[in-house]
Amino acid sequence: MKKHQSSLDATYTPQTFKSFEGALFSFLRNECPQIGGDMTRQVLVQSIHGMVRQFFPGTDHLEPGQIVWPTVHKDAKGSYGKRIQDTQLTTVVLDLVQGCDAADRAAGKRLRDMKIEAVARLCIQSYQQDGCLTSAELALLLKVSPGAVGKYIAEWETEHSTVLPRRGSIHDMGPTLTHKRIIIHKLFIEQKSVQQTSRETYHSLPAIQRYISAFRKVLLCQRNGMTTEEIAYATKMTPRLVREYERIIAHYADRSYVLQRLLEFQPHVESNTEKWANEYGRLS
Repeated sequence: MKKHQSSLDATYTPQTFKSFEGALFSFLRNECPQIGGDMTRQVLVQSIHGMVRQFFPGTDHLEPGQIVWPTVHKDAKGSYGKRIQDTQLTTVVLDLVQGCDAADRAAGKRLRDMKIEAVARLCIQSYQQDGCLTSAELALLLKVSPGAVGKYIAEWETEHSTVLPRRGSIHDMGPTLTHKRIIIHKLFIEQKSVQQTSRETYHSLPAIQRYISAFRKVLLCQRNGMTTEEIAYATKMTPRLVREYERIIAHYADRSYVLQRLLEFQPHVESNTEKWANEYGRLS
């Protein structure tokens, strides 16, 4: 019995190395012996093979105009000074060109309008696949400047009163004033629930709660006559962030909103029953 097993082992085991994993394992063993033993190499081989499958997926399923694009994972945690090399990435499939684009241009549709729609489409498609694009990535994809992308995003968000899911808004990075204003408007002016605002703006519940708390703190401090620097010191926010909320407050003051009512208003948090009813209503 042992002799039979040894014969099978000698005949078929070499075939297991006739693959990418086998070739990579042999390369690491022969060219990088300092890495460690066979168990360590096997873990590396599996990890590298997984990355190859992720970043070089099969393209036979792609339609004309689609591309595979690597970007930051939407659940990656951003922090000051964190390098992209230390950030979780993923790949997404994007409709860079749609089948209707040529017909739309032939019918006289403005190129600017098509680019605005493209920015929104790419952001949403990326988020639906667990990615979040930056303005720099969108600028590369659409061959425009990051400044133009910022204008397209602001125009689309203002028109639709919805925050586009991108890295600046999802991870709260950079001077993204527009999404803060939309969130505050939905909560305090439209009086939507915290959960509904979260769903409509692609923000987590903790992020929504932070905006509520920050808005109240800045508004209360400002009502007490504190300067921007004093508010920043008291709330432990940066002066830049305080100024963003001050601009939102000024926006409502210019439109004759009673700021005291905004300060006293308590955003609604859905109960479990309401949450279930809203979920059921969206699915039915």
